[in-house]
Amino acid sequence: MATVPTFEELFRDCRESAVHLEMRDSYMKSDPAYVDWAAGVAINPAERWADWLALVSEATSRGVKVRRARIVSEPVSKYIQFEHEVTDGLNIAAGEEVCWLPRRSATGIALPGNDFWLFDSSLLLVNHFDGEGEWLEPFLSTDRREIELCASAFEAVWELGIPHAEYQLV
Repeated sequence: MATVPTFEELFRDCRESAVHLEMRDSYMKSDPAYVDWAAGVAINPAERWADWLALVSEATSRGVKVRRARIVSEPVSKYIQFEHEVTDGLNIAAGEEVCWLPRRSATGIALPGNDFWLFDSSLLLVNHFDGEGEWLEPFLSTDRREIELCASAFEAVWELGIPHAEYQLV
């Protein structure tokens, strides 16, 4: 690819599906929403993430199936508590389906080394984070082997995952 599309362009160009696998127990603790939440400030996802809600809502209204699976250690980290608390108002409200898989249940799954987004089963956006969970540059791939591994891993996690409405934090 001559130019790498933005995440928003990838989402807007998506026609059938967008799946996201998250495998870390914390992300970007410098995120102002997380900092506020950790300090006890009430978080309104519709205000904090209006752009995300609009982007995903637009995709799901076009018929794009958006699914997010999270593999989490239990007992969960404070960051995962934050994610769980905002999921209804952020992800579910936008039209995403979300499931949670306790890490202990993921032992038999061949997992990629990084979190990712897979668009229309053909374009893989690999997310990179530093050791503290701060976001680094992503990598875009059309490599069939990478796509097949990530698609297989996502579906295996999804099959074992617990729907958000049923997942109780431990």
